[in-house]
Amino acid sequence: MGTTSKEKALVIVESPAKSKTIKKILGNNFSIEASLGHVRDLSSKNELGFDVNNGFKPSFVILPEKRKVVSKLNEIAKKSDKIYLASDPDREGEAIAWHVKEVLKVPEDKIYRIEFNEITPKAVKYAVDHPRQIDMDKVQAQQTRQILDKLVGYRLSPVLWKQLGNYHLSAGRVQSVALRMICEREEEIDAFIPVEYWTITAQLEKEGKRFDAELTKFIGSKIEISNEEEALKIKEALESPEIEYVVSNVAKRETSRKPTAPFITSTLQREASSKLGYGVSKTMQIAQKLYEGIELEEGSVGLITYMRTDSVRISDDAQAMAKDYIINNYGEKYYPSTPNNYAKGKKNVQDAHEAIRPSYPDRTPESLKPYLTNEQYRLYKLIWNKFMSSQMAPAKIANKTVDITAGDYELRVGTSKVLFDGFLKLYQDAEDGAETKIPDLSEGDKLNMKEILPKQHFTQPPPRYSEASLVKALEEYGIGRPSTYASIITKIQQRQYVEKQDKALVPTFLGKTVCKQLVTQFADIMDYAFTAGMEEKLDKIADKKAVWNQVLQDFYTPFIDTVNDVMSNAQKVRIESDVTCPNCGRKMIVRTNRFGSQFLGCSGYPECKTILSLDKSGAVINNNEAPEKSEEKCEKCGGDLYIKIGPYGRYTECENCKDRKSIVKSTGVTCPKCGEGEIIERKSKRGVVFYGCNKYPDCDYVLWNEPTGEKCPDCGSLLTKRTLKSGEVIECSNRACGYKQTT
Repeated sequence: MGTTSKEKALVIVESPAKSKTIKKILGNNFSIEASLGHVRDLSSKNELGFDVNNGFKPSFVILPEKRKVVSKLNEIAKKSDKIYLASDPDREGEAIAWHVKEVLKVPEDKIYRIEFNEITPKAVKYAVDHPRQIDMDKVQAQQTRQILDKLVGYRLSPVLWKQLGNYHLSAGRVQSVALRMICEREEEIDAFIPVEYWTITAQLEKEGKRFDAELTKFIGSKIEISNEEEALKIKEALESPEIEYVVSNVAKRETSRKPTAPFITSTLQREASSKLGYGVSKTMQIAQKLYEGIELEEGSVGLITYMRTDSVRISDDAQAMAKDYIINNYGEKYYPSTPNNYAKGKKNVQDAHEAIRPSYPDRTPESLKPYLTNEQYRLYKLIWNKFMSSQMAPAKIANKTVDITAGDYELRVGTSKVLFDGFLKLYQDAEDGAETKIPDLSEGDKLNMKEILPKQHFTQPPPRYSEASLVKALEEYGIGRPSTYASIITKIQQRQYVEKQDKALVPTFLGKTVCKQLVTQFADIMDYAFTAGMEEKLDKIADKKAVWNQVLQDFYTPFIDTVNDVMSNAQKVRIESDVTCPNCGRKMIVRTNRFGSQFLGCSGYPECKTILSLDKSGAVINNNEAPEKSEEKCEKCGGDLYIKIGPYGRYTECENCKDRKSIVKSTGVTCPKCGEGEIIERKSKRGVVFYGCNKYPDCDYVLWNEPTGEKCPDCGSLLTKRTLKSGEVIECSNRACGYKQTT
């Protein structure tokens, strides 16, 4: 369809960052404006914003902060011949497009929906030439998710307030299930009992070349050594001069190792975490910039396809470009005999999308390095290498396994060698160990034993979830979708239910308490299968296989009955600790102060008013105990520093000069005012968190919201982030600018 040369068209996108990239592609006949995310939300006049007695009919109102945006869009729309709604190509993007359409005061036949998975001339122009109407099934699926989440949040949170006496608490439909996963993993770790076991390695020699072989069998059966006594007996037997070490079998085989699929949202988040050390939110923020456009010599260019996807499909054009690049740069042997295509891998994949890949495969990471920040370059390189390797030939690996007999015992050593690197030239999914060097061994060879090395081990508990492994678990259970993983993990940390310790997600005492109450009283809501089943119902709504308000009714009836029953019988929960009062000997109970922090108070209150502070893990802070010694030394006198906890958090105190310094939480963002200091988290005397330069008082730069590290695309000031009910808001720290984006 498209537009004629005389027509004026308006394209409405979500983010201003896309505007330059799309304007460059479409030319002067097109005005590009941004809605800055959602323009409407459920009305606050009604507590919920929808009528549960009237088919869950929603009532939407324009967000106060978007009134100027809506006015501007209407002003330009009235002067335009056609309006194209180009929000992101997913359900939330479809919902945003519908809300924008609803607030535009122009004839409906002027408004069209377009979508593209990459911001390239071909994709954008094709979208403009092939517009469609808004897909109301997708809109209703997203609307159902919004209503479900609000129902759960608004009805479960009061239960927690009443039972735990803490009005700062909140519950979420999916976030609470993620919290349960983390808490249950912590319970597994706490209940884990280590089991001792031993391994034995023999250092062997042939013709002056030494190598290690591991003991594997005794009289043909797998050997298990449970204690030191057994290990020493076996060591003694293996050291006997009567035992000969003889090569009994040499097995060689060549294997072909195929590349894996290009990234989807979850695999990108996991690999960026393991290879680059990026958190889930950080990865998505960087990917968003790469998708929307980076300023190159020729202007703003979108470098990757849409980054919220669960499809591993790639377009024929991208596959052809990859083929040309691989053959021209690595040779024909690096391209497979037939192109690599990847199966969907799971149900309910949004296969209108593609995998995450470079928009222009011929733009190598090195060619773009001068235009990218270090973080953008590293993530783009990860995406480019992964995509290009997914289209390359398999690697050929030579494996050798050598079995060695020593009396009744059998040892084994294995090696592997890359015969042809294939896709490994660009990407390895896991860190491969270095090739084990062993001499050339043949069946019947006699070997010299040089040393027997027993080693003690203990079985390990399951590891705590990291952000990356939690995303993997959520995906495996079918909980959440690509667009929700980052917000799920962010929210449970913002609510202080979970904190990061060396990249591991650890439930706080508050998180454990909330989880216990929810699991006990709302088994369905907290059930993994139930939550995954609800995701499938949302998919069915989008696919015209279910009616949205019937899905809500089926959920609401048993849910509200349970809530009402719990609320009518709920009493304030008395959480008794294992700690006894140091003054009267009675049990201490968990209480909450007006700021939402928990502490222990004597159960004998008001007769006994003893209180004890708790840290986030629920451990008692006892300032009478020996404080933890810091690895650093005092800057003033060189004395030892000890870590202590005061009313404003952790600090260090010198044992000699008593100099004190707060242990600060750095944002990693350079102060824009002095250019030398770092923006750190600070706390006022009233306990209010704010952010300021660590060079204070020499530099008095402060922010009330956490900086993202990115600069405003409109004025260049720092962007900050804060969380509202409608989602996370990215906004300019310069109030005169007014730039704002809802994610």
